[in-house]
Amino acid sequence: MTAPRPTLGAPPGTAPGGRDGARAAGRVALLPAERRLLLDLIELRTAGPLETGAEGPRPQLWEAQRAFAEAAAAIGFGTVHHAAPDPRVLDREGVPETVREAAATMPDFLACQPSMVLRLGPALPTERTVMFNVHLDTVAGWEPPAYRDGRFHGRGAIDAKGPAVALLAGLRQAVATVPGLGETTGVLVQLVSGEEGGAMGVFGTRPLVEAGHTGRINIFCEPTRSRLVPRSTAAATAQISVAGTDSIDDMPGGGHNATVLLGFLAQHLAERLPGRVDGGRVCVAGLHTGDLHNKVYGSGRLLLNLAYGTTAAGSALQAELERELHAGLAAFTERFADQADFARTATEADRVTALRWLKRGLPALDDQDPWAERLLGRTAGLPYAPPTDPACTCDAIWMHGVPGAYTAVLGPGDLDANNAHADGEYADIEDLEGFATSVAALLRHFTREAAGHAERHSGPYTAHDAGTRGAQPTEPHPTPRLAQSMDGSS
Repeated sequence: MTAPRPTLGAPPGTAPGGRDGARAAGRVALLPAERRLLLDLIELRTAGPLETGAEGPRPQLWEAQRAFAEAAAAIGFGTVHHAAPDPRVLDREGVPETVREAAATMPDFLACQPSMVLRLGPALPTERTVMFNVHLDTVAGWEPPAYRDGRFHGRGAIDAKGPAVALLAGLRQAVATVPGLGETTGVLVQLVSGEEGGAMGVFGTRPLVEAGHTGRINIFCEPTRSRLVPRSTAAATAQISVAGTDSIDDMPGGGHNATVLLGFLAQHLAERLPGRVDGGRVCVAGLHTGDLHNKVYGSGRLLLNLAYGTTAAGSALQAELERELHAGLAAFTERFADQADFARTATEADRVTALRWLKRGLPALDDQDPWAERLLGRTAGLPYAPPTDPACTCDAIWMHGVPGAYTAVLGPGDLDANNAHADGEYADIEDLEGFATSVAALLRHFTREAAGHAERHSGPYTAHDAGTRGAQPTEPHPTPRLAQSMDGSS
């Protein structure tokens, strides 16, 4: 998960810690066994191959998921799915090229990155279910686990093994104190791989969502300073390459000058692309042609990253890049066609330049649901982050467009302050216990909502009664695609 640090400020329209909210039933404390479980999970090295490389150690994700499942079984959760992804998940729109390339060179790429689904009680309709998603894979850079002075240390302490164990503590409290939980209302837990390393959930969370392992309320457990964020950004990565002919410094016009061409395009795109699409952000990133001073390089590449907060903005921003690339090539030809050293590059710029999308077709999440917002914010007392706060990039994007579902990111700590993805990663037990308390409060009020309906009405509790925004399908649902024009597929 990646995110800029949010700003301070009281979220409007919520009642954090209100009389009926998360503090009403008292704080949930992590038990000694749960503290031990977190240290054991940190001990397991679960960085995936995209982080460690093809020659690196294989992640201990099977072991980590089984350890969590064993602890969850003690409070009534059963395993309904535990398997490596089907290889066909990589033959899809939206799969980053880095993922496909790694899978092509590593026969066990998917086999060592399983995902798991746990369920409390019998299978219940989606509108009666809350789903929690948490990833147990980490970035590279293992550190020995430790607990000192109320603080857990080690890779994954905050992103996201600490939140996973805090979730378990909150579930334990809810099972013990909420009548009807696991009977009239259900809980699903997705324990996924493939969140880190740029995998974007394409072989972890995405197939679980499409298989229907979702709820009316869906919480993705990532550090948000314990504030609900019903948004998750996505990004597309473009590679503009020049494949021309090299030449020597004595005859610079004899071939193609990829440095000048790509440099011109980088400047053109930096000037013209930012601000063209609301909610879009453009990063003109790496440019490389060569390292020698006495050679004209005919080949090279330029990378751009396009971040967006909505699926529509992503589609529009990618289309704008394609248009501006063509405009930039035309401008280059006009400017340099009469200069001897660059005339060949100018006249053949269109032929030697190509655009390749290394990553595209990913949805973004921007959820709104008055019923769910009232339940979580005003009734359960969970604070929302201000809408002006930046959102993170995480697997919650795959809940975009899922009918009858509301999704938010919520978790303890802060990615920046807690040194996620860096040396010295840590999680404070106070933050973890605060998140566990929020989990218990959410489940308590969701279950009461369902029970209240049952007392007022006869007949089943329906998606309409749960305030859903459309009929909830009973069959597995596909993840909505971006506009087909983005990749030319039909």
